[in-house]
Amino acid sequence: MDLVVLALGRSLADLRAGRVWLYLLLPALAALVLAVVLGFSALGWLVGQLLDVPPMTWLAAWGLVWLAHLLAWLGGWMALFALAYLCALLIAAVVIMPLLLKHLADSEYRDLAAMGRDSFVAATVNSLGAAILFVVAWLATIPLWLIPGMSLLIPLLLMAWLNRRTFAYDALSLHATDAEWACLRAQYRWPLLMLGLVMALLAHLPVVGLLVPALAALSFVHFGLEALRRLRGGAIVSIQGEHS
Repeated sequence: MDLVVLALGRSLADLRAGRVWLYLLLPALAALVLAVVLGFSALGWLVGQLLDVPPMTWLAAWGLVWLAHLLAWLGGWMALFALAYLCALLIAAVVIMPLLLKHLADSEYRDLAAMGRDSFVAATVNSLGAAILFVVAWLATIPLWLIPGMSLLIPLLLMAWLNRRTFAYDALSLHATDAEWACLRAQYRWPLLMLGLVMALLAHLPVVGLLVPALAALSFVHFGLEALRRLRGGAIVSIQGEHS
């Protein structure tokens, strides 16, 4: 887990740069606007929809109307937060990640040659696919929220998976070959998920939460490029004529 701690430490150190703060704020502002608009326009409708589906209908039939309303409002707020976070994450993955990657590759990781197949289309498809799977899993697990503690644990685990699935690939697509990416994915599967979980926990902090997607992108770049550096044994590799 030393790479998780190292990635988090380097990410915090990068916050001294004004450019990095700009990268953090852009997705957060977009997500905040979306959350406010949805809060005023769609929250009441969403709560009404949740009251008409299990397990809220079951609770109402059992005479626990107050609990059904409580869970519906909780689910509504969590859904708005999830959508806002998803918006910030997609902006961070598609727009901010390439900027962060270039910034760090030109400064802290100049010794790493770009030997991958950087593809904006592939990265975008990866991010959109992860987002769709996240929404489906989030909706499918709503009945499990009746189990004590699951309403907190399930969103955390889903968000941890979403962070890992989205940012781990994007952080390495430019620098790692297919063989290196497969090796790193197998070797660091659980540390990558742990980094995603740390970001998921931070995402639930008031005010800080919407800054987390870009911060997650930054942390996964540090984790991925340092892991690749160690895989290559610290060797400086260059390929003439392939990358300028």
